[in-house]
Order: sequence, then C-alpha cells, then structure tokens
Amino acid sequence: MIKVQNLTYVYTGATEPAVHNLTFEIRPGEVFGFLGPSGAGKSTTQRILIGLLRGYSGQVHVFGRDLATWGADYYQRVGVSFELPNHFSRLTALENLTYYGALYRRQGRTPLELLELVGLADSADMLVAQYSKGMKNRLGIARALLHDPELLFMDEPTSGLDPVNARMVKELIRAQQRAGKTIFLTTHNMSVADELCDRVAFLVDGEIKLIDAPRQLKLRYGRPVVRVGLHTNGDAPQQREFPLVEIGANPEFLALLNDNALETIHTQEASLEDIFIQVTGRTL
Repeated sequence: MIKVQNLTYVYTGATEPAVHNLTFEIRPGEVFGFLGPSGAGKSTTQRILIGLLRGYSGQVHVFGRDLATWGADYYQRVGVSFELPNHFSRLTALENLTYYGALYRRQGRTPLELLELVGLADSADMLVAQYSKGMKNRLGIARALLHDPELLFMDEPTSGLDPVNARMVKELIRAQQRAGKTIFLTTHNMSVADELCDRVAFLVDGEIKLIDAPRQLKLRYGRPVVRVGLHTNGDAPQQREFPLVEIGANPEFLALLNDNALETIHTQEASLEDIFIQVTGRTL
C-alpha cells in the first residue's frame, strides 16, 4: 500500500533534516504505527505521505504509484484525521460534514450516521465553536471517513479523549481494519499502539531505530520469568519469580499452586515504552 525508500526532508532554513533516510513499507489492511516523542518526525512523515509537503528526496509510492504523480484524485482514496483538526467553527457539526461530503465523488455513511458512529449525534446541531478538544477530534475522525477511503492517516486519534470515548475510537479503528482499510497511525501513546498496531516503527530525531510487531518486540526484550503474588495471612504481600522455561515441572511453583497460596501471576514482558527507552535511549 505504501513503500518509502530513503526519504529525507529538510525544512527551509533548517540545518538538520526533519526526517532522514526513512525506509519502510505498509501492507494492505495493516495498522502501522509511527511511534516517537514530539519532534521526532512523525507529523513531517505524515504530511509528506498525504501530499502537503513537497521537495523531499527519496522515493514514495502509494497505491503502487509515485506519490509525486498523484493529483486531486489521490484525496478521493485517502482520509486524514489530524490531532488538531480545522473545522468551520461557525457551522454545526452536521453542516461541516455535509459541506465536506460534497467534495467527494464516493459517499460512505451519511453525515448523521458518522456523527452517531463517533458519539456526536446528540451534538449534531451544536456550533463547532462550542465543541471541546475531544469532540473536535472525534468530528475530525468522522470527516476522514466521509468518502469511505481505502487508506487512513490518523494523527494521535485518542488525544483529548476520556477513557470511554478513547475506547470507542479504538474500536472504530479496528472496525475499519476489519473492513479491509489500511491505517497509518502516528502517536506517542504506547498503549494505543500496543492495542491497535500490527507493526510499529520507533522514530527518534528523524530516523527509524526499529520496526517490528509489538508482540515480537515484547518477547524479544521481555524477561522470561513469571512473577507471583502470594497469600500471606494478613502479613505484608510477598512476591517471587520463577523461570518461564519448564515452569510446569517446577516443584516450588507447583507447590504454591497446590497450596492455593497464589493471589496474582504475571509474565514479565516488557511494555512498548520500556522497549522504546531501551532501544533508543530516549523517553517519550
């Protein structure tokens, strides 16, 4: 779906490139996460891929075609939701979607159906100027879906959302993937990436440090042990660790199981944030 080779971009007046020698591919139907702290180059890469920034070096192909050769037809096939979306604040949410929907040849769900999908149906006739940041974010996601695009670019899709609405947006993204859509997701929220992404790229100072599936990363960098919390009859909680290898034959572990002494049990896999710090030497 997307193939990038040796992508480099330098902003006018800058001495260092914002992104340098990026090479990666995104498969059809994949949720691909670009992870990194602010200023890492995530948004620059996204702006290049959606055609807002020109003058880059390297090669970018989308839908099997050089990005530089695409015209307005490109936007009939891609949808974009920005972290800080721009809406017509003096129009209602429904009026915004109705206007933008008229720009596309292909129509998916109706504006009202999309507002229902993102939990804004009850606020359809409210001026967008009265919307909170989280509501504007959800409206931006609805706008990105107006024309049922094949490829979605989503920048911090859960930013500003409470846990309930964040869960709703994550399920919406999963539903888009189940429908065969490809999703390029930029975020510094490692838990969102862990839940949603088939593969992730760690980006620091404009360079990709690592690309792999979250599960494979956690297996590679985690510790192969099990930590158990023990029942202590009112005393201070106790914890013990056992090697994961052949744990089913470990007599001490089996004795704890048989004595009903265990209260909790967890494998000690690393989180994506732990791995990011370990690989890049940087925090988020």
